[in-house]
Amino acid sequence: MNLDRAVMAFAGCVVLGSLALSQLHSPYWLLLTAFAGFNMIQASVTGFCPAAIAFKAFGLRGGCAFK
Repeated sequence: MNLDRAVMAFAGCVVLGSLALSQLHSPYWLLLTAFAGFNMIQASVTGFCPAAIAFKAFGLRGGCAFK
């Protein structure tokens, strides 16, 4: 698995997890979905992704999206 796939998988898990938690516990979990969406837009514009930095520190090899 490369860095790009790990970041996209993590973002997908955050979105799906927060949607499930909003149905099971509290609708305030949808704020996590909004944060994930905002972070994806911000990363596409600036190229800065905190998750990519964390995964790179764990030793994943880079992809072409996050340098």
